[in-house]
Amino acid sequence: MEDYITISSLNDFIFCPYSIYLHNVYMGGKEDLYHATPQTQGKAAHATIDEKKYSSKKDEITSLLVFCDELGIAGKIDIYKGKEKLLIERKYKLETIYRGQIYQLWAEYFCMTEMGYEVEKLAFYAISTNKMFPVEIPTEEDKKELADFILKFNQFNPEDAILINENKCNHCIYCNLCDKTEVENVYT
Repeated sequence: MEDYITISSLNDFIFCPYSIYLHNVYMGGKEDLYHATPQTQGKAAHATIDEKKYSSKKDEITSLLVFCDELGIAGKIDIYKGKEKLLIERKYKLETIYRGQIYQLWAEYFCMTEMGYEVEKLAFYAISTNKMFPVEIPTEEDKKELADFILKFNQFNPEDAILINENKCNHCIYCNLCDKTEVENVYT
């Protein structure tokens, strides 16, 4: 069986490849040891999606497991509104949309379309402000960019030096547990 990259790992990898390692080390442990307020809020806000209690509308699909053989990725979508052909990625708070988040939504789109779903619109939804942020459907050039990024992910050598970015580190939930930096996160 082929190994698939989880869609959520794409955003994590762009943020810091080492955070994926730390996530796996602490996964299954007590989240209150490392989760900061944003993660706690996000998890709580996401509960209705994960538990499939968001909507009872027949045309709305939540928490669907998706995959794309062509790109070697798999994950779960948040919401697909069938009548609108709209794929939505929910975030608790959204002030800036980062490239990793775009890759996450594109990956979900390519999974859905490969699986036969019609997706004509993409958007992020900020729960805290009740605002929708439309995103353009990815082009073939965008698909190549995502495929190149996935290749970079697959070729990553964990023994390579990790570039420390103090701005990112102080917003990382794992930085107080990280052996690569002495930076404290802003959430303590």
